[in-house]
Amino acid sequence: MKEYLTNCTAQSEFRLSVFSLPDAFQPVLFSGTVVMFLLTVLGNLIITGLVYRTPELHTPMYYFLCNLSVEDIIYVSSTLPKLLAITITADTRIMFPECIAQMFLFTFCVGTEFLLLSSMAYDRYVAICVPLRYTIIMNEDMCIGLFSLPWLLGFLNALIHAVLVSHLSFCHSHNINHFFCDLKTMLALSSDDITTIEMLVAVECVFLGVMPFVMILMSYTCIITTILMIRSSTGRAKAFSSCSSHLTIVVLFYGVSLSSYMIPESLHSQEQDKVLSLIYTALVPMLNPLVYSLRNKQVLGAIDAIVKRCLKCLSS
Repeated sequence: MKEYLTNCTAQSEFRLSVFSLPDAFQPVLFSGTVVMFLLTVLGNLIITGLVYRTPELHTPMYYFLCNLSVEDIIYVSSTLPKLLAITITADTRIMFPECIAQMFLFTFCVGTEFLLLSSMAYDRYVAICVPLRYTIIMNEDMCIGLFSLPWLLGFLNALIHAVLVSHLSFCHSHNINHFFCDLKTMLALSSDDITTIEMLVAVECVFLGVMPFVMILMSYTCIITTILMIRSSTGRAKAFSSCSSHLTIVVLFYGVSLSSYMIPESLHSQEQDKVLSLIYTALVPMLNPLVYSLRNKQVLGAIDAIVKRCLKCLSS
């Protein structure tokens, strides 16, 4: 009984159970994670720098993209460095405060990205469906609200979860079967009654996940309908290109993240859950700058102008 109570109260550290791979595949995991992390940080920094340095990109659409880039950098920085450290050192320990902080940052970024993508969908809806009123609707106050509200709601949601989980007891096990401190996995470890928190997570999935997704679908239904009504094929192509990048990211992020959290545990294994998590915590943030740069003529033009300017400075 004494040992049980000691184990229950000593919540100084957890142990992360990363991917169950043979030793020969560990270098592959490490190399792939390093590449994704560096490409994500570098690509999103480039996008942010381009928007800041190019006056032609000083529009709401690209300001939203800057917010998404900053969020993606925080996103990958909250999980991938720890995964890399575990892969190198084989030390799977993570201190309880560090675990709570990691869970907070991850939950914060997921909630913020859901809402940012919704704000970007609304921006594209106004730009394509009511273009003559775009500058009136997307004024400075509206843009500031659409920028700041996702960050604020994401922060408050993550803070509530972090506070609630930090007060839970973990008597049965301190082994987290994931490569980071995932909220759902930590709740499964708790020896306390988590009914209230599970209800909160369900409500959160509806209000921060499903409802924004429905709003995005409604926006793009109107957008696609409007595009199909454009008589000029050139006009249709131009209108669709302005929103295709955002739609690609929405499908990738929402498809993987919602399937991870909303599919019952009985329908997929924990290892599959880890793979899905790695896709939307590493692969999707890495693809964001690539999708927005390779499929956007204005961004490509800004990159070309900066490269020519640099070459001109080097030649002189």
